[in-house]
Amino acid sequence: MLFCVGPALWGADHCDSGISAVRRNGGVRPASDMVRIPGGEFWMGSDHADMEDARPVHRVYVDAFWIDRTTVTNDQFAAFVAATGYLTVAERQPGARDFPDAKPEDLVPGSVVFTPPAHAVALMNAYVWWRYVKGANWKHPEGPSSDLKGRGNHPVVQVAWEDAAAYARWAGKRLPTEAEFEFAARGGLDRQPYVWGREFRPGGKYQANIFQGHFPDTNTAEDGYAGTAPVGSFPANGYGLYDMAGNVWEWCADWYRADYYAQIARPGEVVHNPRGPADSFDPDEPGVAKRVQKGGSFLCTDQYCTRYMPGARGKGEASTGTNHVGFRCVR
Repeated sequence: MLFCVGPALWGADHCDSGISAVRRNGGVRPASDMVRIPGGEFWMGSDHADMEDARPVHRVYVDAFWIDRTTVTNDQFAAFVAATGYLTVAERQPGARDFPDAKPEDLVPGSVVFTPPAHAVALMNAYVWWRYVKGANWKHPEGPSSDLKGRGNHPVVQVAWEDAAAYARWAGKRLPTEAEFEFAARGGLDRQPYVWGREFRPGGKYQANIFQGHFPDTNTAEDGYAGTAPVGSFPANGYGLYDMAGNVWEWCADWYRADYYAQIARPGEVVHNPRGPADSFDPDEPGVAKRVQKGGSFLCTDQYCTRYMPGARGKGEASTGTNHVGFRCVR
């Protein structure tokens, strides 16, 4: 079972002022921060019983590309904001026209924050541990009382899809396709359950920042982190990429459709450079446009969501940020 937060309480007006000018004046991140992925064929998807949207597993070919070695950090996103004056979705004033049923006092900028309950709860209703927090945004990930002190090298969170796409344009890059992300995440290990191989904890050591303890009320943080970890805190995969599993979910370019793999897979054929469907459809929330997310996060656990596996798929409403979703770029 995978829960994805639906539309949050904000508008979705686009803000792109200054991006082109900054790009012309040196906004591009250096190539040393990126890794060249050779491209090739691989088996995409998962046979995991709880991942119907990741089936059928099918052959895919992707061209070579470059990808960021880590997720975009708070310091890197801050440089983008300082250069462009960009205002993220979570920082914008929601409009009554977009939310006609909302009370005026609720039309306040904010975002969605994981809020663990004080005791064990049934896992049927994820809204028990998610809440909309006024004043939560990338600078205040858990709400107005939180900040980024000591977290400059943590992945930026509370970014909606359009925020991630705006950063990518400024950096002279783009968001990865779902196929590119999975190919890179596998690090050359085809059809393995984890980005590091077949064993979940080789040598008894955690290989990613995920949830330990009793979900959602008690995170024992056996891997060293109860929330986000600094990028690169765990071993790199076979391509030298960090945090391709766990830490934060990562936005991809593709629209999400639960039936997309079934649409494109053909027995004995190889799908070349899939770019995702033309539109979005999630049978769990018809009418809510979603983008693909990959990699899982520090909240993933075998008690509820094991989608830190490379073949797994995530999904998120495009204008919704949370404190466990970030991104990286490709070109």
